[in-house]
Amino acid sequence: GEADPIAFTLRRPKGLYQGPPEMGRFARRLYNLGARLERDLGCPQDIEWTVDDKDGLYLLQSRPITTLIAHNPATGEWNDSLTGDYLWSNANVAEAVPGVMTPLTWSLWRIFHVELTPIDLGEDPLVGNICGRCYANLGLLFSIYRLGTSSQNALQQAEATLGRVPEGMDIPLIQVPKSRLFRIALAALRWERKFRTLVKGIPEFVATSPEWCRQMRKRLPGIQTKAELASLWREELQPNLYRALWMLRAGMKLFADRALRLDADLTRLVGRVDSNALLSNLRGSGELASLGPVVGLSRVARGDMSSEEYRERWGHRGQDELELSAPRPAEDPDWLEGELQELRKSGLDVGVLLTRQRAVYDTAWERFRHRFPQQEQSMLRRLGQVAEVARVREAVRSEAARCVGVVREFALRTGDLAGLGDGIFFLYMEEVRDLLSGRDAAVKYIPARTKTHARYKELPPYPTIIRGRFDPFRWAADPKRRSDIFDATGAAPAYESGTIRGFPGAAGTVEGKVRVLAGPDQGSQLQAGEILVAVTTNVGWTPLFPRAAAIVTDVGAPLSHAAIVARELGIPAVVGCVTATMRLRTGDRVRVDGGRGTVEVLCSSPEDGTGPAHASQE
Repeated sequence: GEADPIAFTLRRPKGLYQGPPEMGRFARRLYNLGARLERDLGCPQDIEWTVDDKDGLYLLQSRPITTLIAHNPATGEWNDSLTGDYLWSNANVAEAVPGVMTPLTWSLWRIFHVELTPIDLGEDPLVGNICGRCYANLGLLFSIYRLGTSSQNALQQAEATLGRVPEGMDIPLIQVPKSRLFRIALAALRWERKFRTLVKGIPEFVATSPEWCRQMRKRLPGIQTKAELASLWREELQPNLYRALWMLRAGMKLFADRALRLDADLTRLVGRVDSNALLSNLRGSGELASLGPVVGLSRVARGDMSSEEYRERWGHRGQDELELSAPRPAEDPDWLEGELQELRKSGLDVGVLLTRQRAVYDTAWERFRHRFPQQEQSMLRRLGQVAEVARVREAVRSEAARCVGVVREFALRTGDLAGLGDGIFFLYMEEVRDLLSGRDAAVKYIPARTKTHARYKELPPYPTIIRGRFDPFRWAADPKRRSDIFDATGAAPAYESGTIRGFPGAAGTVEGKVRVLAGPDQGSQLQAGEILVAVTTNVGWTPLFPRAAAIVTDVGAPLSHAAIVARELGIPAVVGCVTATMRLRTGDRVRVDGGRGTVEVLCSSPEDGTGPAHASQE
């Protein structure tokens, strides 16, 4: 306050100076200093500096300009909510990656959602990293859908993919210029052509992937030099990873295109409950990969499958199968025996559940035949097609997860050769490639990034819906925080009371006691006949499903893997409730209606300290 500030500007790309003459003599050195700091530290810097009478220039402080960037490479901090007024949702992506991602895992997701995105959506991100957790830009998807239909239809399309938007929630629209629309349309046409080519290659990929992965797992431990490992990545591992991710994208689209249309048509004809039942026999006479781990356990218990075969077929599937730093279940020598002990303890037979649900399907089909005899053949054909593409999607997902397991082993081998151990997971993919080529500049960031990751993991899971700038540390410190919605504008809809509503996942009505679990590792707490309530479930949870009378999740959509498995087993499920783990406690007695997508609290449990699962999900 003792002097008036002097304002001046240094402009890129050559440091053109605009300002009073007395500061001009420092311009060149100051510009070079700023450019060097940005280059060395990886992002724009807010600096404090001073000069003396002898023309000396001294740096006092430098720190990232966090209001301008989402990412600080030096610390690993990443928050895409800072980049604009977007509406984010993790209602589907959190099923795939339920925890805090390491930098290397986020690199994998950026490959899938950026490099391999078939349609260029411009500067607005379709998927973002919000402090280690993956979110999708629901507002962008809604804005694009809205250009070709009504707001109501656009919302339904967006919700089918990314989960329910709470009633009354304002969705900030993103303006899409006409020139950009033209590019999107052209890219969509190119994607359709590529999609047809990819679909033709899926059977070969699914058939050859297990053996390819097996050979790579044998080969990786014998590699002794970084150069040899770099060559293997460049020539075999990276091309196969990209192929697997392309196949995954094609399988997802193939299933969604047909299943969503059929579900809408069936619901219009026979109602939600019978539509749900008719879409439950997706395994048909074949095998549904997401059902494989739980069905396979029963086969091992009966002696119809060896433990070795089970490990080879399903040992790569788990809750964190797409997190590179997480060990695969098969890496634990005691894993399978533990699963078998829980199955024997429950006394349940998965085959009985499957047979019972097949009877429900047959009954619903008879009702359809009698009501719509003229549509019998066409509907039977459509049901068969959806069952087939469901098996394709699940098989591709399983093999993509297997390929990700090979990438994990590549990373571990790189960490061994570089003397970094598990620190390798705190480099981004391009930095791992640099490391193998002898450039190790990013290694110095590993301690800070590890610390950032640990801080993110200490936080409770963030809200399912986030609008605007989100600071998870301020949010977590707020005793009145909401775990369902965060709205930086302060305009979030009022807290819902009464019945909990979500998406119908699997039809059926059941009453029972709630068991809130933070992860499948707590599965021994689930008693037969209890209602499993969790933030999200995926294939890693499915061995628990036969014990549950019903399944309720905060995160999920009608076509999520968990909903499909619950439907096949005939277990009522309500997914995408957003607030279930916040409002339900272990011991509560509830009525779950999977056909309507509702959970009604009949009797609350006394305070027992169990509480919601949020505080310990990791």
